[in-house]
Parts: sequence; structure tokens; C-alpha cells
Amino acid sequence: MGDKVFTKPIKKQFEFDEEVAAVFDDMLHRSVPHYEEAQEITEFFALRYLQEGGRLYDLGSSTATLLISIAKKLPFDAELVGLDNSKAMIEQASKKVAAFGLDIVLEEADILRYEYKKADVVVSNYTLQFIRPLVREELVQKVYGALRDEGVFIFSEKLISHHKRLNKELIDFYYDFKKAQGYSEFEIMQKREALENVLVPYSEEENIAMAKKAGFGHCEVIFRWGNFATFIALK
Repeated sequence: MGDKVFTKPIKKQFEFDEEVAAVFDDMLHRSVPHYEEAQEITEFFALRYLQEGGRLYDLGSSTATLLISIAKKLPFDAELVGLDNSKAMIEQASKKVAAFGLDIVLEEADILRYEYKKADVVVSNYTLQFIRPLVREELVQKVYGALRDEGVFIFSEKLISHHKRLNKELIDFYYDFKKAQGYSEFEIMQKREALENVLVPYSEEENIAMAKKAGFGHCEVIFRWGNFATFIALK
């Protein structure tokens, strides 16, 4: 189903409700530049670090696209767990997982309060940016504590630049991308307003500093396009 969520005037802040969940896969591919490439490198490292009998968590797993792809390529038994606080997203994900007949655990859960078991890999695709800055570091510290030694945290985020002019130019470049995907000026404006104070991005440097403060020995960008980036943090 195509994304038409913002073709009409908005009445509330952005949330991952039934309307968004129904078109989320299309929304991702048309709103996140080079989404497939970012997913591909995430999968590569997830499969490299996930051990037989181990565990992988996907925080904010939405419709389970990444987990399904990993499950299809996994050469051994391991537990794949998708966590999302949106009931609508979990329902959409469950239908997709059932259609493929895959063994993936999906839980409607608050990732800030969830009781994590030891894991080899934790993934977070464009999820941290929706966590209030005051508790975002706390979540990353929980991720660090849940990972086994030599574990890996792979996360993708929208970025800001603290250089005012450059930040505006990066946003303009991104909006040109969205227009090329068929979004109108009205839809772009509507979504921007709906996301105001809901999506709070950090800079590249701030994301790396946050990971290191949590205890990760190394963190760097492994994929970037404009103001979108994928990071890897090694325990």
C-alpha cells in the first residue's frame, strides 16, 4: 500500500499508529535514502557477530523487514527478537513473519524498561532519534550491558549538523530526494510539522560520544548519505 498519510492536513503529532503501520514499508523506502544499502551492511555485520545459539535484538523492529531478511540467511539456530511499542507495527510484523513461516519472536514492549537477556547483536534502525534525549543515553547503556563481550550495536540515525548553513543545505538536499520519490511539497511540510519535537536527531559526533560514554570501546560510521548514517559500536 502506498504512503498517503500526509496528503491531508495533520491533526496530531507523528505516531506509529495503524495508518502509518499499514504503509510503513513504502514510507521507509521513499523517505530514507539508500535504505536497502544501509540494511545490507547492517545484515552483514549482524550475521558476522551473531553466534550459533546466540541472540539478536531489533529495537523498534516495526514490520520486521530486517529480521525476516536475517532469518532467511541465518545458517544456524539463533534467537531473533523484535521489540516495538506499537501494537499496530507488531500486528503487521506478525502477519509478514507468519507468511514466511519464520521463527522470529515479536514483542510489544517498551525498550527502555525491557528486561534484556544476553545478546550478541543489538540493532536499532532510526529508533534512538525518537527517544527523549534525557533517557537516550540510559537506553544505550542498557544495550551495552545486555551485550556479551565482543558484542556489537548497529544503529542508524538521522543526523543534524551544528553548522547552521550546512545543516540547512543537508535538509534541502534531503527534501529534493523526497520530491524525487513522489512526495509533494505539502506532504513534506506536513510530515515535518508532525515530527516537530518527536524526532530529535543528534550529530554524528554526538552519537559516537554517546556510545563511548556508555562503555563501547569503538564506534564509527559505516554508511552515510547526507544527513542519514549507520553506526557500529563494538564492545
